[in-house]
Amino acid sequence: MTAADLIFAAGPVLLLIYWMTKRAPIPSAKALPLAAIMAYGVRLVWFGTDANLVNASVMAGLLVALTPIFIVWGAIFLFRTMEHCGAMDTIRHWLNHLSRNRVAQVVIIGWSFQFLIEGASGFGTPAALAAPLLVGVGFPPLRVAMACLILNSVPVSFGAVGTPTWFGFAQLGLTEEEFLAVAWKTALVHSAAACVVPLLAFRLLISWQEIWRNLIFIYLALAASVVPMFLLALVDDEFPAVAGGLIGLLVTVWLARHRVGLAREDEGEETSGATPTTRAVVKALFPLWATVLVLLATRIPAFGLRGLLTAAVPGWDFPLGSLGSLSISQSLVLSLRGIFGTDTDWTHQILYVPSLIPFILVSIVSWRVLSAPAGTARSVWQESAAQMRNPILALLGALVFVRLLTVGGDKSSVILIGSSLAAATGDCWQYLAAYLGALGAFFAGSCTISNLTFGPIQDSIATRMGLDHTTILALQSVGGAMGNMIAIHNIVAVCSVLGLVNQEGEILKRTVGPMLLYGAIAAALAVIL
Repeated sequence: MTAADLIFAAGPVLLLIYWMTKRAPIPSAKALPLAAIMAYGVRLVWFGTDANLVNASVMAGLLVALTPIFIVWGAIFLFRTMEHCGAMDTIRHWLNHLSRNRVAQVVIIGWSFQFLIEGASGFGTPAALAAPLLVGVGFPPLRVAMACLILNSVPVSFGAVGTPTWFGFAQLGLTEEEFLAVAWKTALVHSAAACVVPLLAFRLLISWQEIWRNLIFIYLALAASVVPMFLLALVDDEFPAVAGGLIGLLVTVWLARHRVGLAREDEGEETSGATPTTRAVVKALFPLWATVLVLLATRIPAFGLRGLLTAAVPGWDFPLGSLGSLSISQSLVLSLRGIFGTDTDWTHQILYVPSLIPFILVSIVSWRVLSAPAGTARSVWQESAAQMRNPILALLGALVFVRLLTVGGDKSSVILIGSSLAAATGDCWQYLAAYLGALGAFFAGSCTISNLTFGPIQDSIATRMGLDHTTILALQSVGGAMGNMIAIHNIVAVCSVLGLVNQEGEILKRTVGPMLLYGAIAAALAVIL
């Protein structure tokens, strides 16, 4: 690898960061497609990668983008349904009666609720669900977006029922004992970071004085999720976040209801009107608790639904010539194999990706449960479709850009950048390993993909330097989780859900600091581990 190779590999990434963070930022709907075009040219002209392979990567990126597009659209659809049916008004009223303390509201929704949703689903769903709730109780949208991205980091390594860990490192041939070692070390680092980083997110929405006066409540709520996560990680790598989120949410709501650790002087004005009845609250919350139940039922293997929704045995095959071979399974899993005659494939699990199920399904049922007014269906369809116009362009550009950065084998941009970082740091690698994981998540918007991409590199570096490879892999997984704060398509997604326009660069600038701090905490724990 030459210096020129590294410059051309990193060039599109650095330009994208500049475009999105300069004083007059370029909107992501333009910046991301432009970066993808640059990466396309670099891959063909400078690196001389096979044109069919590059074009296949572009096609795969466009198709893979359907996953976040459908998820974001489904989340918008669900919250538009809740607004039109009056559920959001009831929830806001209930939250204010549950606790007029703004700290309690932020912690319950931004921390505990997100923690549970991440454990059950992942896929960027937590911020898409929690952010509109926080805006609904009166917090500013831009700061909510930043706070939700920062808070959705601690449980990510065990998100979607542990997928980043058990699937992300599956290719490494780890023993069961090694998997558990990676899991508990990952949980330990996250637990340490949870003592500091969430406070930075809370500060975006409330003052330091409010945080200090309610510090006992905050740390009890943090511990209610983190302690179960760590304890379960000692024996399992699938359910730490699910268990931590469920226990944490129940405990935090109880703490808020009984005002444990909450300062009375931080309570807002008495909410007008009677407290919503339990029946009314349960009914208004139906879209949310039904979504959580469906996610759990479809993600936990013991229920048997996960296998039914993800069965990929082809039921029907449709040859598409040079484009490849399209197959559809009985579970509606779409697969396009051999794109442009290459080894590039694409798969989309229509019923498993959290869009049609649970978002659209629950929304349609909610129209009946919440007695939706006439015309609700049409309004929800029109509003959610209109809100998705710019995000679709941004997400298409982001996913094509990511695929182009990962194509090329040993000459791919991510491998060149990652290898250069490892070579430059030498014996200090264990202190910087988490940042490589974050780099992968920045590119791909996924801890799972970061682990799949950089896990083998981290394992190789650990072997070459004589480091404990379970520790290095744990740092990689932590990095993939903290990188969610700055992941391009996560930022685009939460902006689209909240209707924020041209704010992606500002969010990126404000979330980099907490991400760097997270990595510093991981480096400190590396000394112990």
